[in-house]
Amino acid sequence: MPRYLANLLLLLAGATWGAGFVAQSTAMDNIGPFLFIGMRFLVATILLAPFAWLESRKAVTPVSTAHLRGFALTGLVLFLGMGLQQVGLLFTTVTNSGFLTGLYVVFVPFITLLVLGQRPHPVIWPAVLMTFIGIWLLAGGSLVTLNNGDFLTIACAVMWALQVILVGRYVGPSGRPLTLSFVQFALTSALGLGVGLAIEIIDVAAIVATLPEILFAGVFATGLAFTLQVIGQRYTTAPQAAIFLSTESLFAAFFGAAILGEQIPTLGYAGGMLIFLAILLAEVGPMLRPRPAS
Repeated sequence: MPRYLANLLLLLAGATWGAGFVAQSTAMDNIGPFLFIGMRFLVATILLAPFAWLESRKAVTPVSTAHLRGFALTGLVLFLGMGLQQVGLLFTTVTNSGFLTGLYVVFVPFITLLVLGQRPHPVIWPAVLMTFIGIWLLAGGSLVTLNNGDFLTIACAVMWALQVILVGRYVGPSGRPLTLSFVQFALTSALGLGVGLAIEIIDVAAIVATLPEILFAGVFATGLAFTLQVIGQRYTTAPQAAIFLSTESLFAAFFGAAILGEQIPTLGYAGGMLIFLAILLAEVGPMLRPRPAS
């Protein structure tokens, strides 16, 4: 797949996640955060199962035990990130959650460099800075008081950065993007349902009332978007992927304003333009400026 097409898939994933913030927020008017996580990922698991099976049938060799362990680790990190984000939405706004979740675009290259020893292309650093400033402007230029939901979402951003890195680490060598998605979805669903059944109130009528949010989040914001992420990351680097995926904050602010009536500050429009310019730099920069010889 050409790199520009892979990045387009990542951009579409970010847009879908941005819309998913609204469903994540309104769902908790009726059910608990972990029950919602478990059910949305159960929908995604069921949806993806036949495609993962077909991928397995067409594969020349079975997936290795080491790769399956990596897939499971990715799923565990995904569950932790989703849990922190979902609980955080009980206390913060969709726009703030989108902003703070977007911090993973800053964490990814640093973790990649410090933990894996892999140097990103030089143009990624200014693109990361532009993205961070853009997301900050999108939130109005300041977050004067951080509440518990904000701190939980910052912790979620660390988990999100690790998930992006783990996907990049395992999807290419394994050559099994759909299997990776299926494993991480199934594990996240099992953990979410387990925690939800243990600590949350189960009300069938409330679950039925939340079905639109569960189905939207399960089919689009989970099944489609995470699979687009996994496929797209086969053909680009984790730092570049993080920049394209971080546009979820831009779309979260847009959908939060359009559907929930949250206000986009004036500075937010400048932030959106800066994010767009960062995307162009991440896409065009490596072609115009080859990586210097080491």
